[in-house]
Amino acid sequence: MRERGLLIGSEEIKTGNLLEVKNPFTGNVVAAYHLAGREEVERAIELAAKSFEKYRNLPLYERKSILERTADLIEKRIDELAGIITEEAGKPIKYSLGEVKRAVVTFKTAAAETLRLGGEVIPLDVEPRAKGRMGIVKRFPIGPILGITPFNFPLNLTAHKAAPAIASGNTAILKPPPQAPGAVYALRDILVEAGLPEDYLSVVLAPNELAENMVRDVRIKLLSFTGSARVGWYLKSVAGRKRVLLELGGNAACIVHNDADLRRAAKLMAAGGMAFAGQVCISVQRVLVQKKIYDDFKDALIAELKELKVGDPADPEVVLGPMISESEAQRALSWIEEALEKGGKLLLGGKGEGQLIEPTLLENVPLDCRVWREEVFAPVIVLRPYGDFQEAIDLTNDSEYGLQAGLFTKNSELIYRAFHEIEVGGLVVNDVPTFRVDPMPYGGTKGSGAGREGPRYAIEAMTEPRLLIYTPET
Repeated sequence: MRERGLLIGSEEIKTGNLLEVKNPFTGNVVAAYHLAGREEVERAIELAAKSFEKYRNLPLYERKSILERTADLIEKRIDELAGIITEEAGKPIKYSLGEVKRAVVTFKTAAAETLRLGGEVIPLDVEPRAKGRMGIVKRFPIGPILGITPFNFPLNLTAHKAAPAIASGNTAILKPPPQAPGAVYALRDILVEAGLPEDYLSVVLAPNELAENMVRDVRIKLLSFTGSARVGWYLKSVAGRKRVLLELGGNAACIVHNDADLRRAAKLMAAGGMAFAGQVCISVQRVLVQKKIYDDFKDALIAELKELKVGDPADPEVVLGPMISESEAQRALSWIEEALEKGGKLLLGGKGEGQLIEPTLLENVPLDCRVWREEVFAPVIVLRPYGDFQEAIDLTNDSEYGLQAGLFTKNSELIYRAFHEIEVGGLVVNDVPTFRVDPMPYGGTKGSGAGREGPRYAIEAMTEPRLLIYTPET
């Protein structure tokens, strides 16, 4: 069983206040992590602030080398890292392996972005009194970063906070998810092995109250939070003047128009809605299908869902493993029951045992049901027919969230229209909204967040432009 202390500077601090982590499938305790108290939180913040003054001018070639070596080391330890994620989070091993591979890309992309941390020269002699003057703009790091990550992508979402921080010259504190902290500790070990100074980045597993204290602290200059909308918007409200990046939840819609390849769409949607028990913020949740093809698509989707393997996440064939906790499983089942009580129809699944829930397909649930309005974060898809394309757009926008949406069609006019009218951070054409490549600007509108992830875009948020006005002597 793994046991890890807080990683602050060169110390691994064991407070004696242990948090046990259980395998969501077996229920066995697999690791124990020491929780921070007020003293340890203060030490981490103080160190981050002090170290920032020390490393803010770390040469770009050193930052780049550290990030590249980190990517190489992650690649060499892919099986070890994926095993930790599966053991602690219950993520099916095929998706844990995919997450580790994505983290390699995230660090390589951040390394490449260090070469683009330039500036510009701008002319100022636009009027007689500025004759001979010019402006030089350069981006500077802003200070210590606090990164808070969830259990569903514990390695790669941490990479999306740590890698841009290092690339931009900012020190950092990482608060790992209490359900699955192991990958964050392993990543910090790898960063130090890759040459990152030990006092550059700390890992502090803290109770919510103390995490909030870190958010409030003026020495922290940027909060990068990935998690629930409720918590994210609350933290933004108490963050003061610091910058805040929020990557929050969604209830992703996917439109299937009558010219789509139905079998392909159904196959992609089954995996996109059920992978990792639907515990992905861009998991397929609301599916809108044009009336002419509705019955055919429904049959195709049911057939695909029946083919998915459910069970032990250590099995490389399993797509749908356990929910992160029994309470989350019970919550999801209660939302399904609510939809049925209000008149929705159950097409498949709807039952669960312990932390496992069957692949569930509902249709025509009332629009006030939580499986439609909220983020279900479970293996549940809701089907609904539409008539004209405007109705599909309106139903997609009928949400407090706006992270990503999918659209299956060959019609370029409809694609253009959807791109301009659907209120989301990203529209994915001829694939599910669950699609993400790590360099892209990822984030949402409305209740789904503020700012964008992706190394280039995070680096922009973690730096500020400073202008030098040069006046030649005359």
